[in-house]
Amino acid sequence: MSGQFNPLISVVIPCYNVGRYIHGCLESVLAQTFRSFEVVCVNDGSSDNTLQEIEAFNDERIRVITQKNRGLSGARNTGINASRGIFVALLDADDLWHPAKLESHFKHLQTDSKIGISFSASEFMDESGAPLGIGQHPKLKDITAKDIFCRNPIGNGSAPVMRKSLLTCVARVKRFGNETRTEYFDETMRQSEDVEFWLRVALKTNYRIEGIAQALTYYRINMSGLSANLDDQYKSWLYSVEQNEKLDPQFVKKWFPLASAYQKRYLARRAVQARNPAAALRLVKEALMQDIRVLTEEPKRTLVTMVCSVLCMLPSALYQKIEATGMKLQSRSVAC
Repeated sequence: MSGQFNPLISVVIPCYNVGRYIHGCLESVLAQTFRSFEVVCVNDGSSDNTLQEIEAFNDERIRVITQKNRGLSGARNTGINASRGIFVALLDADDLWHPAKLESHFKHLQTDSKIGISFSASEFMDESGAPLGIGQHPKLKDITAKDIFCRNPIGNGSAPVMRKSLLTCVARVKRFGNETRTEYFDETMRQSEDVEFWLRVALKTNYRIEGIAQALTYYRINMSGLSANLDDQYKSWLYSVEQNEKLDPQFVKKWFPLASAYQKRYLARRAVQARNPAAALRLVKEALMQDIRVLTEEPKRTLVTMVCSVLCMLPSALYQKIEATGMKLQSRSVAC
């Protein structure tokens, strides 16, 4: 790539054994209507054909950095540190973008220098890339630290485009053995690293976080990932809270019960998707006991989660028919 090339946006894609998906992911980036971008693919110790799939593009806008496996946070940090753009867009290698995504976010960020993170609504697809008819259509403006803590409107790691200056505000220099690295996402975490980062941004900076209503991100639901240990996922979320508690102990104390209730409701939905009714019912009960506001603030979504927790005990074929009918009735439903 020419040394004279100064992209406005750097697209950072962590890649670990994603040979099955990376071709489509990169195609969705290269098809962007906004053209001033570079792509930094971080090959995070892949053992499959990921690297070969990336190199097959032979496109000067794509750079590849290969490293030993450091996890998602470590791969993102490597990509961000190597980025040359004024803005950084994150994209997970198994997800896709709408062609207008970068253009829409660039225009959004240009409207106000106080917007530090611009994110979009998302639509969900299955492992084969087929639309599921559901997605994330969250709150877009006047987003507070409480919103980030309790509901995480950003939703997923392929939705945001950020100012490099914001990343500088939350950067931390850490030693890893004999190596000193600038860290943005916490490399000690293998789950909940996103929510820890978004909350740190909200508590530590004066930048605003705002969204775009159009679904510009296509987020792939990995069914095998849904069956991961839900209790471990909750413990990881607790760790993310502990990491930020020192920034504002009173804030965490005030909102922790409600945030915990919403987190358990979210995990109950994952248990439903994984067809684990026992875990789903337990988590719904724990959410209600943690803070009843999870029902009074969002009665519809909480009641839907409760009903789904019961219905997923039905035979698989019957449940799938009911689920398909529900999707048709509410094609723009918001994931619980």
